[in-house]
Amino acid sequence: MKNEILVGSMILFLLFAPLTKAAFAAESKKVCVKEFDSKTKKEKEVCKTIKVHKKLEGTEIPTKK
Repeated sequence: MKNEILVGSMILFLLFAPLTKAAFAAESKKVCVKEFDSKTKKEKEVCKTIKVHKKLEGTEIPTKK
């Protein structure tokens, strides 16, 4: 009985594991900012790749009185 439950849960995990990773994957976005270098007295562009997550809608948490 325990073995059947274990096998069933493993099969369900293997079926739904790829869906959870795709649902919560973050998009990557390249952001560039111009900075002034005080040593060389020149302006240079610094670029970074950041992750942008989708904000999920939810209910507000009530404030305590």
